Amino acid sequence: MELEGKVALVTAAAGAGIGKAAARRLAEAGAGVVVTDKHERRTAEVAEEIGKGTGSEVIGLPLDVTDEARVEAVVKQAIDHFGHLDILVNDSGINELTPIWQMSTETWRKVIDLCLTAHFFTIRAVLPHMIERRQGAIVNMSSAGGWVGSAEGEAHYSAAKAGVMGLTRAAAAEAAPYGVRVNAVAPGLIYNEFLGRIYPPEFFVEAEKRAALKRSGKPAEVAELILFLASDRSSYITGETICISGGSYFHP
Repeated sequence: MELEGKVALVTAAAGAGIGKAAARRLAEAGAGVVVTDKHERRTAEVAEEIGKGTGSEVIGLPLDVTDEARVEAVVKQAIDHFGHLDILVNDSGINELTPIWQMSTETWRKVIDLCLTAHFFTIRAVLPHMIERRQGAIVNMSSAGGWVGSAEGEAHYSAAKAGVMGLTRAAAAEAAPYGVRVNAVAPGLIYNEFLGRIYPPEFFVEAEKRAALKRSGKPAEVAELILFLASDRSSYITGETICISGGSYFHP
């Protein structure tokens, strides 16, 4: 129960992937958790499921992370409900495979907004509260795709994820004097059923061959890293992007 007494807000936490796994793992560690996602019904259902399964207090708040006014309102609502907010996990993101020369401006902006600008909105919303309390931990979702090139039509996604790394370093430098840490995780292939709708089957076969561990990762494995970065066990780590790719990319 290392997070007992802490409160975490997790974005994009009502799907099948890392966000939901992170929300569950933080609740298992004793944190009160705010599950947020754009889908209102699913958000409420996941919050109830995690709360019953862990014994922690978990609430669900619908949130479109690209709506800055709504982001501010949800952060305020979370703080009003629990009294404080200690942890932010930015998991929002999307990918739509399109070659650069065929990519519409609308598609570019959609991916950039969900993968990068949304992180800025939530960080901006929580930092005044964390700075006032002189404590807090923020974990951003980047990707190994922010380091390596891709021929799969992911220029917007790679650009956004590289941007998350830069945002993480800058936010960490600005927030450090106030006791707030900001880090990022950069997963390789972490399989969930949603990815099967984006990538063809052969993509997963080839990706698993490239990984040193010869398999894709699991959301629960990334959730363990998120827990570490959110906890006091990582109290001397800030501004870092930690790769978790099963050896598909060895970050120097």
